[in-house]
This record gives sequence, C-alpha cells and structure tokens, in this order.
Amino acid sequence: MSLVFWLSFAVIAYTYVGYPAIMYLLSRFAPHPWRKAPFDAPVSIVMAVHNVAERLPQQIEHLTTLDPDRVHEVIIVSDGSSDGTAEILSHTRHPRLRSVILPEQGGKAAALNHGIAAASGEILLFIDIRPKVASGALAELMSNFADPTVGCVAGELVLNTDGHDAAASAVSGVYWRYEQWIRNCEAAFDSPVGVYGGFYAARRSLVKPFPAGIILDDMFQPLSILRQGYRSVLDRSAIVTDTWPGKVAGEFQRKIRTLAGNFQLVSMAPWTLSPQNRVLFQLVSHKLLRLVVPYFFLLMLLSATWLGIDSTAWRIVALAQWVFWLAALAALRIKLPVIHRIASAASALLVLNAAAVAGLYKFLFTTGPLWKIWSPTGRTTEPATSS
Repeated sequence: MSLVFWLSFAVIAYTYVGYPAIMYLLSRFAPHPWRKAPFDAPVSIVMAVHNVAERLPQQIEHLTTLDPDRVHEVIIVSDGSSDGTAEILSHTRHPRLRSVILPEQGGKAAALNHGIAAASGEILLFIDIRPKVASGALAELMSNFADPTVGCVAGELVLNTDGHDAAASAVSGVYWRYEQWIRNCEAAFDSPVGVYGGFYAARRSLVKPFPAGIILDDMFQPLSILRQGYRSVLDRSAIVTDTWPGKVAGEFQRKIRTLAGNFQLVSMAPWTLSPQNRVLFQLVSHKLLRLVVPYFFLLMLLSATWLGIDSTAWRIVALAQWVFWLAALAALRIKLPVIHRIASAASALLVLNAAAVAGLYKFLFTTGPLWKIWSPTGRTTEPATSS
C-alpha cells in the first residue's frame, strides 16, 4: 500500500508539476525562436455556427470590420440552424460575407470542412461566435507566418470571469493561466499540443479536412500541421477575449465534452500516438496523463486510509486528503462566502478530475455523435474547444 501511495503521488506530481517544470527549463535553456515580420497574405475567416441568431448580427459586424485590408472574405457556415440563423445569413448583404447554409446539423467539424472548401485565402482564420478580437491582434497573429517554418498560430485568450461563481472563476482564472503558461513554454521549445479553438490561423495549403464528428479540431489541425514538418506557435500579443460558463455545472459539462474529445482524438487519429507525432512526449504528459490522474488521486486516498489503520502518520495524511476533498465538495454545494472562496481552487481540481472520469464514460457509452454531449442553452450547440 505504501508503494501504491508513492507511485500515485509520483504520477500526480509529474503531471501537474514535473512536466510543466521540464517544459519551462526546455523553453528557457533550449528555445527555438521563430521570426516575426509584417505579413500581408489574404485571409479567409471561417466560422461554423448553430442556432446563434441572437449573437450573430453583432459577430458579423465585428468580423466584417476586422482588418479589411487583410480579410478578403468572411465565410459563415450555418450547421442545420433552426432559430433564424440561416435567415439572418441569407438576408445580410456585405461584399466580403459568404454564407453556407447546411439544411441538417452535422457537427462543427463537418461545417468547418464546408467553410474550408469555400475559402480562397492563403491563411485561414478559424473563429467562433463568442470571441472578440482586439485591435491589432490579427496583424500580430499574421506576422508569425513570415517564418516559413510556422504553419499554425494561435493568440492569447483572455477570459472574462465577471459574474462567475468561485469554482467556475477558478477554472477560467487560475487554471487557464496555468494552462496557457504551459502552452507558451511548449511553443517556445517547439509547438503546443493544442490551441484555443475560437481564434487560430493556419496556412491554407497545410490544412487537412477534419474527420467527421471530431470534437477537438483545435488539437487535430495543429497536430496535422506538425505532422507535415511545420510548427504551431502562440503569440501573446494577439489578444482575443471570450467567456466560458459562469456556473460550475456548465463548466463541468464543457470539460466533459473536451476530455471525451481527447479519447476520441487518439481513436480517430491513431498516428497521434506514433513517432509521426513529434510532440508525442508533450501529448502524453500534458493531455493523456490528466485523463488517468483521477484514478491515482483515488488510489492515494484509499492507500493512505488503509495505512492509517496502524499508523498515526499515515492517519494524518489520509485525514488531510479527506478534508481537502470534502472541503472541495462542500464549496460546490454550500455557498458560504469564506469557505466558498478559500476552497474554490480545490473545487476546480475536483471538477476537472471528475470531468475526466465522466468524459471516459461519455466516450465509451454515448450513442450517436459524440459532439452532441454538451448543450448549454438546451439546444445542441458546439462551443469553442480548449482543454
């Protein structure tokens, strides 16, 4: 039991501390910088939407006024919308707006494939309905393509947490800053495993069609570009803002979808687990180990509890773990101001690990398309994916 405890501790410590430390050291002492310079190739914006009639006019205005010297076309694909989205696209007139109306919903990946097929720009900018691009961000993003080794670029996502409960705020705040720091270290050394799916660009010549039904387009496409010998990089000066679910229940469902997508990715693109993927070490350490960490947390708790039967020291270790997880659970269920705030980080950790377990269940037992498993508005809606 002692061996079980320390092995579990080692896996958890490596996943959350060891691997990030390794990537930081590699980015610091073995960096691979890339060149930035003005780059004026034509850009096609591609956006897939479903039932977003309330938000669509504002986003159309935002995108059609975004850096018109660079953006030659804005392609919006309505994926089987039934709420007036298709009608808005049909009746909106703008010289650079191109609409693709699909009569039946086939999922974000299928819709994006239609947009890609219709695009003519040298650079494709993938964006979602919620994000807002800061002034000058597109020019900053494009400047990375001046380096011929760069095939995919993502910007810096700033999340709005106004009105969020404490646990959801911790996921969108502390956890996301931690996640972006790791991705920036990965990019400085070589390439991140995935990017923020609501705002990233790629060379049209390198973009591969998405497998039907795939959830994590923001991992599949960058990894496909790496497979062709190019880099995927991040630019912290290319700012985009977004808002994730404000309630922990919504964040839990969003993470279930994303983590189920990790299982789906390796099943639909098995080459990601082969030497063809030069960031295989990063994929396993950054993404796949997080899928098994919940079970090691449970083994730590149970082994310490068992050892605590005959040892005071182990009893203390077990008690500390029980208090930690019970406080995390209590903060989700009981909104006492002080406890809720103090335990919010623990609650976020609990939510993320519970979502990994639920994600595996959804992947294994969901009937029908996996992309339908998150519906935050009561409709089948696909959000930007980011794990």
